[in-house]
Amino acid sequence: MIAFLYRAALFAALLYCMAAAGAPGTVLDPGYGAPQYEPPAPGSYQLPPLGIATDGKVLNDLGEQLALQDLIGDKLVLLGFIYTHCSDVNGCPLATFVMKKVQDRLVQDAGLAPQVRLISLSFDPVQDTPAALLDYAGHFRRKDFDWQFLTTASEADLLPILEGYDQWRQREYDKDGNYTGNISHILRLFLIDRQGRIRNIYSSGFLDADTVVNDLRTLAIESQAASGS
Repeated sequence: MIAFLYRAALFAALLYCMAAAGAPGTVLDPGYGAPQYEPPAPGSYQLPPLGIATDGKVLNDLGEQLALQDLIGDKLVLLGFIYTHCSDVNGCPLATFVMKKVQDRLVQDAGLAPQVRLISLSFDPVQDTPAALLDYAGHFRRKDFDWQFLTTASEADLLPILEGYDQWRQREYDKDGNYTGNISHILRLFLIDRQGRIRNIYSSGFLDADTVVNDLRTLAIESQAASGS
């Protein structure tokens, strides 16, 4: 019950950030507001491969076990690492905010939306159980869009995934050595193409929905040209 109330409070805080973005005196990451530049036209630039997307054992929000690679390859993927009780508004809530904006943009594009999958993968297998993620997802995911909320069964399953994506994360402990539920981490989202290649990495200060959607459209144009259709 306490965990549910905590997640509800964080959801309320995220809604506040959505409303407060751009308000005078509010110190929020630029990703909460309108972009400060005009993105280049989709297809007018290239996104060179940066590496290969890592596989690993994960659980979806129904508790079903699958390989992360099962969700990569058939669609363009935007993958972000979060944990549902993150209290830094410029951390995980920003990632979820931007991904929701991407979702909202894509559902208005009948051609692109079916080609894209969003994945939110938890840093915290201890507190972010499948049931916790299902509750969290209900605040953001539309029923008509492919947004997967994933966790792992254990730290042993999670660590190789974090290492593969070079995703730094450190759990915080109190003076008695007990896990506090807080996690220090770097905010990063990964754009992955149908060949399982990482094509862009977005971080705080360089993360906004317009850029992500532009990049998705650029990869869709690239795929279309490669197939000759």
